[in-house]
Amino acid sequence: MTQYQFHPRRKAGKPAAIRAAVSFTLSALAAWGYTPAHAQTSGNAVADSTLAPVVVSASRFPNDPAFPPIAATVITAEQIREAGIDNANEAIRKLGGVYGRQSSAGPNDFPLDLRGFGTNGDLNMVVLVDGVRISENELTTPLLSSIPIETIERIEIVRGGSSVLYGSGATGGTIQIITKRPQANAGHGSVVAEVGTDGQRAGRAFVARGWDNMSIDASYAKAHNDNYRDNTKSNQENFSTTVQWFASDWRFGLRANIARADYGLAGGLSLAQFNANPRQAKTPLDYGSYDNDSITAFLERRFGAFDVAAELSHREKIARANYVSSATTLQTNVRNTQFSPRIRHVLEAGRIKNELIAGIDLAEWNLNTVASYGNSDAAQRSKAFYLRDEIEFDKNARIAAGVRREIFTQSSVSSVYGMNSGVNAWDLQASYALVPSLRAFAKTGQSYRLATADENGFNGLPTGQILKPQVSHDLEIGATWGSADRQLTAKWFRHRVRDEIYYDPTGGAFGFGANSNLDPTKHQGVELEGKLRVTEAVTVSATYQHVEAKFTEGVNAGKELALVPRNMLSTRVNWKSGNQSADAGIRWVDSQRYGSDFSNTCAARIPSYTTLDARYAIRVNAWEFALTGTNLAGRDYYSQAFSCQGSIYPENGRAVKFTARYDF
Repeated sequence: MTQYQFHPRRKAGKPAAIRAAVSFTLSALAAWGYTPAHAQTSGNAVADSTLAPVVVSASRFPNDPAFPPIAATVITAEQIREAGIDNANEAIRKLGGVYGRQSSAGPNDFPLDLRGFGTNGDLNMVVLVDGVRISENELTTPLLSSIPIETIERIEIVRGGSSVLYGSGATGGTIQIITKRPQANAGHGSVVAEVGTDGQRAGRAFVARGWDNMSIDASYAKAHNDNYRDNTKSNQENFSTTVQWFASDWRFGLRANIARADYGLAGGLSLAQFNANPRQAKTPLDYGSYDNDSITAFLERRFGAFDVAAELSHREKIARANYVSSATTLQTNVRNTQFSPRIRHVLEAGRIKNELIAGIDLAEWNLNTVASYGNSDAAQRSKAFYLRDEIEFDKNARIAAGVRREIFTQSSVSSVYGMNSGVNAWDLQASYALVPSLRAFAKTGQSYRLATADENGFNGLPTGQILKPQVSHDLEIGATWGSADRQLTAKWFRHRVRDEIYYDPTGGAFGFGANSNLDPTKHQGVELEGKLRVTEAVTVSATYQHVEAKFTEGVNAGKELALVPRNMLSTRVNWKSGNQSADAGIRWVDSQRYGSDFSNTCAARIPSYTTLDARYAIRVNAWEFALTGTNLAGRDYYSQAFSCQGSIYPENGRAVKFTARYDF
């Protein structure tokens, strides 16, 4: 649980940076002779010079066809569009079957949970955009809503321990967002307008242009929503642009992202307040906002059998909150720099193919907080080396092994601590195609997570001490079966976790709780994912997850962890015929323990719920018109509650929106 200070935001000013960046990019496009795709005179020339699509795989390189990630959940741009989804967070929840709960602060970025880690679910997975980590080192959710939806080529969800390649926080798995590459010698774009219930108003524009060895794209989005609850009104404004230079054996580029948001903070309700009126606000005057800017330089180069790649990324975030209800103000300033060079060698010898990868991850993170209750600071430095080798035998069998060593330095002047930590990760994976349509796989390893600065700053330990690294021993077995029209994946997994980092409401010297290292825990369950093309026009898909998250030792041995539903089921039906399409989904989530119920003594549980969403669209030449509805049954429900029948954050009620899109 992370409710003490843990969503600092800032009241955004006028977005001058966005306007300047938009103006610069549009001017550049005009100066370089932007021509829409439909105006090109040589269709064959365009097709021949189209850049090959990039798939960022489990190897942190554009995927080699011999080594595709096994049992990954893949969400395509077409699926996102046909479901009427306008942000990556929603796509991951609805189409990827990943559990998410209502955010207590900020628009559209629901905390996600891959494998039953409760309120710290989004700290136990790593989110990347084109290989660059965007997971926060603070107690905040990755800002997926700031990624332009029109730029996404696909989203790849790999469940299970992945710390060898991605370091701290990858026990639950990784979510890779891969963006589109513009076509060479072509241009295209789109304009989208939306209007809906609860004051929804949004507009988006995307444009891309490619030349012989250069491309540029730009995306701008602005949205306003009064939202379901009182004092949850939000405004978002995002701008993104990428410039790339390329040839057959190299690529270099620069990417910039600017995000602004401001919103109300409605607070948590008691059960009686929720039953009386789930729309009401507990704190009608509290508000917050953020400014989040990042710039990334990336490079890929091939030298025969060797590939080298690197990213250098810098992020700056200013977040403010004004809690009028408690006369508290807060401002945080975050600066984060990452550098990740790596090399790959692929060797073929007869029927054997070997892929060897080595890399270094360097990161520097700083936080300064100015608050009405006192100022604080924190810093973290890390350096890691990893090595991974994968062998394919005759296209039927694969085996892979990897190791990682990471050194962290965590320090704070205000909290009077400074500590060095060395953490190791390893994994061993194997798969075998029993028949062409059936592949079995197994994976074992060790993953880890370090406490964030917020967690160390409120840990209830003696002055100068920080939380221990969380270490998980991971095991997974499963199989995939089928073809493009008929697929089924089944997995059994187990994570035995030592020193799991979690908010313990019973800890702390003054009875207010504290972030703590828990007694040993176990997260164990089953995952099923299937897809079936019923007819040429109709496709059905479903995901199911069963999770048992329990203490295995200590005073709560055998007790369930809080905020982890035991069962979840999502099903979707997609229909497409000619210029019409329809998409509908049902999600059922089982009951779960309230956030403070470590001892399982609360007589009640957060109730189970079922939701329905649907979309119908028709295309008329370059136009598309769509009607989308969410929570169509109008169910009053909640998934976020931090005390026994209290501190409840209601989910959104029924919402309907109309969308018009023009492609050029």
